[in-house]
Amino acid sequence: MIDTLKNKVLRGEDLTEEEAYALIELVQKDSSVLEALYEASHEITEHFNGNRFDTCSIINCKSGQCPENCKWCAQSKFYKTDAEVYSLLDADPCVDLAKHNRKQGINRFAMVASGRKLNNNDTDKVAEIVKKIRQSTDIKCCASLGLMSEDQLQKLYDAGITTYHCNMESAPSYFGSLCSTHTQEDKKLTIEAARKVGMQVCSGGIIGMGESARQRVEFALFLRSLNILSIPINILCPIKGTPLEKQKPLSEDEIFITIAMFRFINPKAYLRFSGGRKQLSDIAQRKAIYIGVNAAITGDMLTTEGEGARHDMDMIREMGKVNDESFNWGA
Repeated sequence: MIDTLKNKVLRGEDLTEEEAYALIELVQKDSSVLEALYEASHEITEHFNGNRFDTCSIINCKSGQCPENCKWCAQSKFYKTDAEVYSLLDADPCVDLAKHNRKQGINRFAMVASGRKLNNNDTDKVAEIVKKIRQSTDIKCCASLGLMSEDQLQKLYDAGITTYHCNMESAPSYFGSLCSTHTQEDKKLTIEAARKVGMQVCSGGIIGMGESARQRVEFALFLRSLNILSIPINILCPIKGTPLEKQKPLSEDEIFITIAMFRFINPKAYLRFSGGRKQLSDIAQRKAIYIGVNAAITGDMLTTEGEGARHDMDMIREMGKVNDESFNWGA
């Protein structure tokens, strides 16, 4: 089955839902096929993306007191955590970090803010910060600022933000059990508005929040239906004070299987290592890249510790990957 489905993907054909679910059932029942799954995923990655690798970084420009009740998040006002609380940063620290990251070879820099959405005043302030970043360095600018209107997104695009990030977080059948203060339909409206003003979009989620392996496949299929070509894959870091603080971590093979399934279902996408990957050893991170990860967020991940840029850039080179500064993944 694995070779048959791999060859179908290599021909440019999509797996059907039935085929995707049959594949995850096979690998769950028979662990002896896992290495064949990983090799097939590697072949698909190489076929569609070669050795290209995309890098980005973030700054947490507004932190804490979020009115949303996402069960995984330290920044929600519903939970007692140690997350920092501060309003929107001034331009200087944002510009300084963008310049620093660009000097290390990082391609993209994202402004990330807590909260359901920014008000118009803060949107204007972010736009001015981005203009200053673009005057100081040629790093590409992205943003993850919650649920935004088309007018707000147009203002950000005009300032120089080329990519908007809005995570769908999990499978449609599971999202409602993780968050009740907004919906995936709300997020889809933001993605549609971002595309309408000319932005690329980036959307992924978190694995290991109690969802089933079948729901992770459902999630990959959902992202394919939205034509998402940059997919952050976060691994849950259980945070004390949140409802998921005692969530059992995924095994390495569960993570590898997820990457492979996402690659089979989204063969042309950039699968982006994001928060939580420091739970994996260097060997496991390299295996994940071999299987199908071909992008990464470097540095610190919002309220959880990430991987340093120097370590990541060395690892990318050691894996034979090329940090492709010219690549745009389209809408």
